[in-house]
Amino acid sequence: MVSSNRIFRRSRLPRLLSGGLWSSAALFGLSLFVIAPSASYAAGELQKAIDDASEFATVKLGPGLYEGNIVIRKPLTLVATQPSAVIKGDGKGSVVTVESSYVTIEGLEIINSGGEHQTIDSGIAVKNGFNVKIKNNKIHECLFGVNLEKSNNCVVEDNQISSKNLSLGLRGDGIRLWYSHSNLIIKNHTFQVRDNVFWYSSGNTVEKNIGRNSRYSLHFMYADRNKVLDNDFQDNSVGIFLMFSQGSTLKNNLLANATGPFGIGIGMKEASDILVEDNNILYNARGFYIDASPYVPGTVNTFKDNRIEFNSVAFHLHGTLYGSIFEDNVIKGNIDDVVNDTPESKIALNRWNRNYWDNYQGFDRDKDGIGDIPFEQRMFADRLWQHKPPVKIFYASPVLELLNMLWKIMPFSEPELVAKDNEPRVLLPGGQTP
Repeated sequence: MVSSNRIFRRSRLPRLLSGGLWSSAALFGLSLFVIAPSASYAAGELQKAIDDASEFATVKLGPGLYEGNIVIRKPLTLVATQPSAVIKGDGKGSVVTVESSYVTIEGLEIINSGGEHQTIDSGIAVKNGFNVKIKNNKIHECLFGVNLEKSNNCVVEDNQISSKNLSLGLRGDGIRLWYSHSNLIIKNHTFQVRDNVFWYSSGNTVEKNIGRNSRYSLHFMYADRNKVLDNDFQDNSVGIFLMFSQGSTLKNNLLANATGPFGIGIGMKEASDILVEDNNILYNARGFYIDASPYVPGTVNTFKDNRIEFNSVAFHLHGTLYGSIFEDNVIKGNIDDVVNDTPESKIALNRWNRNYWDNYQGFDRDKDGIGDIPFEQRMFADRLWQHKPPVKIFYASPVLELLNMLWKIMPFSEPELVAKDNEPRVLLPGGQTP
């Protein structure tokens, strides 16, 4: 009788067993399958073993190269006994497809998916799954890494994922969710992918991931109530971007070195009821890009206890419809603290409270840590490049700086007030002096 626990490994038996690929483990008095020594294993053999396994079996792969593409249609665990178990696709479609719940895929190296975007060719594709676990795998030379479609309560943990060696726009996504809810995406390292993107996927937790050398480290599209915690996203075009999404929390993330013409640490477009707290936003072209957010009447976006430092622009506002709250942030070392590129924006609805501004020029005579006069951010000559993009060629140049100084001394028109903090901090958090 065949056990539901099957082990696939290189055999150490004498060569008398090597006549066929599969040898009966009845020689051992056990119910196992043993793979004879070989440089690779024939197409279909791994699929046959999976098809023959009982539900909730554990299928163990020893060192070797296993032919994909495989499909798992029952609950089971597919796990490597050693790191050198490799499943190689045939260059078409997805290498591993899961069409069942309660499946675990762990410890494998997965390579060589197809290259078609319209079929989402992936290293691991999960469809209509529940409680699927994808852990500690290395997925590379695959167009898309992990793709969850209509799959809930899954765990994607501690995987290393990269796409094919293509230009940025032609790569696939490292981790992609489509109508998938309440999943845990934790401790993954994605690099040289296009995006990590969540479409119509809500209630997920994205925690302690690393993202490098990609376009969007994390992109939400119509995705609500997600939690983004303790992630490290650097050297991407965009760190985190929320589009048409509501009710999410972004807390304690590092967003750094998003440079280039569209470089953004955290961006929002028509995103509402968002809490952005205790994040480090460093060395980006724009720390925040806020486009018509919040968008839903009666909602407020809150930015608090963040450190926005050494960016070209700390807050770039576009098309403000409703007010946000900005409080207890450190705004330091940026070329411009707040800019507004849309004259008709309702920026006066924003509330700025108790932020630290290194450009503040007031005093604190009563030593309470709060400036005696409000901080005001006004647009003088810099409104030229904000309202007339071609002028941006002179951004931060001595010419514009000189013109800005002259405008402050002898304004040619009424300067535009873009931010006013009635209680600006003069000390950094913890009472430290700047």
